Amino acid sequence: MTTVSEHRDADRTATARPPLTGQLDTLVVEARVTHGRAVLRPRGELVHGCARTLARTLDELPAGVREIELDMSGVHFMDTAGLAFLDLLDDHRYRHGVTVTTGNWRGQPRRILELAGLDGTEPLRSAAHGGAGPAGPPPRTTSAVALERAERLRMLQEEVAQLRHAIASRPVIDQARGMLMATHGCSSQEAWTILRETSQLSNTKLRTVAAMVTAGAGADGAPPPPRIRTALRTAVARHRV
Repeated sequence: MTTVSEHRDADRTATARPPLTGQLDTLVVEARVTHGRAVLRPRGELVHGCARTLARTLDELPAGVREIELDMSGVHFMDTAGLAFLDLLDDHRYRHGVTVTTGNWRGQPRRILELAGLDGTEPLRSAAHGGAGPAGPPPRTTSAVALERAERLRMLQEEVAQLRHAIASRPVIDQARGMLMATHGCSSQEAWTILRETSQLSNTKLRTVAAMVTAGAGADGAPPPPRIRTALRTAVARHRV
């Protein structure tokens, strides 16, 4: 791995990669330093561990760097860990008195910024900094702003968790819908309604109902518990074509 040169006004390229932990962390940060200006290009996802990857990159920058620019065009996904990524940037410019800007936020990451109440074009320029902008060290945020941001963070964490759960649940739900369509001759929408009503009638999570329906369809699969079977029969009777 090439590291950033310690010589001021050098022109070097560095890539900070996450440590090998047995799981793939897709974030890579490429850095180029020219005459006291560093251009960083993160590529991948801002998820757990992204702030550590950025911290290693910042630590490797030569002491003469007075301006840092992040090109975020290579970041295609971000969860709430991305806010810690931004906090690290904010703290770095405050402690070192450097100019830090970010740009080219797109797609889902930009949406997360907007939900967090940050500027989707340049999140480091926000109301929390009193309009100080990227030109110099910002004042520290007030307790009221910190409390508001903490509440926004909590809401974002819930939203991202729900999204991930929905993505993880989709395959088994889709399988269950297909089985109901084949078994009862219903449409995809009717199969979805049957699953949802079975969940409500039996007071069971939708994903659990779908998993039981899928498992029970196998040659050696165990049938669903009585309460699920009863609720399923009731829902099918209401919506069978």
